[in-house]
Formats: sequence, C-alpha cells, structure tokens
Amino acid sequence: MTPQSMESCASRSSAPACSPVPAPKPCSVRSNPFEACPDDPATIVSLPGLPHRVVELRGQMMDPVKRPHEWAWFQLIHATDRWSYGELFNSFHELEPAYAEHYRATLHRRAWLVGPVALASGSEKDVTSRGAVAGALSPESIGCVWWLDEKPASSVLYVSFGTMTIFSPEQMRELARGLDLSGKNFVWVIANGSASTDLCMPVGFPMAHCGYIVRGWAPQVLILNHPAVGGYMTHCGWNSTLKAVSAGVPMVTWPRYADQFHNEKLVVEVLEVGFGVGAEDYATWMETHRLIGSEVIAESIRKVMKEEGDGDTIRKKAEELRDKARAAVEKGGSSYDDVGQLMEELIARRCCRRTAGE
Repeated sequence: MTPQSMESCASRSSAPACSPVPAPKPCSVRSNPFEACPDDPATIVSLPGLPHRVVELRGQMMDPVKRPHEWAWFQLIHATDRWSYGELFNSFHELEPAYAEHYRATLHRRAWLVGPVALASGSEKDVTSRGAVAGALSPESIGCVWWLDEKPASSVLYVSFGTMTIFSPEQMRELARGLDLSGKNFVWVIANGSASTDLCMPVGFPMAHCGYIVRGWAPQVLILNHPAVGGYMTHCGWNSTLKAVSAGVPMVTWPRYADQFHNEKLVVEVLEVGFGVGAEDYATWMETHRLIGSEVIAESIRKVMKEEGDGDTIRKKAEELRDKARAAVEKGGSSYDDVGQLMEELIARRCCRRTAGE
C-alpha cells in the first residue's frame, strides 16, 4: 500500500502508546468526494489535500453509496489509524517522498517505510517458490525460466494480474489478440478460475517462439528479475507494483478495483514508469467491465517496450527507481534506518511502561 492511497484503504501495523496520539487533521476518507459530483462515471473527481494534483474518473473510484460495506470498512480502518501508535508501510522514502512527508507532517501520524519487502533476502529456492501454495511448482512454472533464458535482454513482456483478477472470455480473447499484435515476446500467467484458454485463444495462439503461458501460480519475483523481461502488464496491486519497481521493470497498467487505480496514478503520472491501457471502471471480477480492445492493448505494450523515445525514458526511470529501492534496504538506507528507529522506539516505550509500573 502506498501513502498516496492511504486515505482510501491501507494495511497498517500499530502498537499501544504511553500517551495519546495527536488526532490527525481532516483527510479525504472523512468526506465523500462524490457529494458535489454528477452521477456520471465520466465525471472528473479531484482528490483534495495531496502533494500532487490527483484526479480520477468517478467510474474509477469506489462509490460509498453503491458500496456502503466497503465504505464502512474504510471508515473503521481510519478510526483505528487515528488512535494507533504508528503505521508500517511496504514502501520506501525515495519512491514517494512527498507522500511520506505528507503523512507525517500534515496528517500528524507516525509512519515507518520499511520496504520493499520483496527484496528480503532468501535462498534461490525460497525466491523461486515464494507465494506458492505449500511451495508447489507446476511444470509450466519451472519451464518458464528456461524459456526466458533463450530470449534477448528486455525483450519479454510479463503478463500477470494476481490471483483475484479474472477476465471474461471476451476480454481474454482481446488480450490474446493484443499480445499477438504487439509483436513482443511474452509470458502470460493465467489465474485459476479464468475462462478456459482453449475457448478464448485465437487459432494457433501462442506461437511457441514468442509466447509462454503459465496456468495458476508463477515465480513472480524470479521472472521480473530475469534479464529477458522488459515490461510488466499488471493490475497495479501494491505488492506487484513494488516487485516491479524493485526489479526496475516498466509497467503496462490495467487496474480493476480496490487501491489499484490510485496506484496506477502513482506509477504513470508521478513516477512516470508506466503507461495505462485506459481502464475506467472500478469493478470486481464478478461485475461487468468495459471491454478493452486488442489494438489499444497492443499500442500500450509497444509504448512501454519500445527502445527509443518515451519507451527509453520510462525504462531509464524504472532502472533508477530499482537502484534506489535496493539502496533503501541496505545498511544506511532509508528503510533500513526506519526499521532501526522503530525498534528503538518500541524498546524505549517498553522501558517507559515498566518504569511506570504498567
């Protein structure tokens, strides 16, 4: 989760305080930005009080009236945040310095940025099986890395939308055509529960030399850090976004719901390390999404993966962020220091409580 989207939903960690935490100043989760807007999905909605000008279409945002249970959940999180001792973020200062400062100085909340956690050390076996159910690897997952070994540097697009995103058969066909039209090599991970690939794929897809399909789970960290991978088509879940940043891989963004549209804004407009396919509707996999055509998909891929112009600029910025991410978790880095400061504060508070006889 990123502090940019902190005021709509977040994952926090808190500790009890010896003294009351100052109440934060008002933030957007306390208000409904739709109240003064027409009930039109194409209406432009401005998110106030953030370091950058952030606007989204109404259709890209969670509507409190239409989704009261989600809104109540966010309000509960916010209420808990107000009285917690502090919060941990899987992020790092250099990724979003203005938002880290906004969180601490404007909202008056204690925050420690301790990521990217995807860079946590581990054996090759651990990195390969990270996230797999019981460490199980499918034959397709194992063969994927061998397939990548045969491809030129930065020539492959990695396509994965997480475990909770399921496309309709119509959208699967358009995505398959878009990958074919782009002319790029690709590794496409298809989540369990998606429509049958046999029914969705064009005849002869994928061609053995340019496409590789993994059904189910894939070793994402290993794939993103492979030299052959030069782009990542993603739903913009925060963990996936941080993994791409940590690997220095530019993104083709395709958000669906939750915090994903906010994360896309950070990736495309603030960090400038990605390009969107033009998703406009906030909806779960059980709801209807606007169909995105194959030509649009192919053009988005080409813009991110081309070797000159905007593609080259995006790639260089992604590589710079990768270097900053890796430096953040090394000794003396911003995240390394935040972890140390957190531990020192918690130890001091424990001593304070013992002294007070609690």
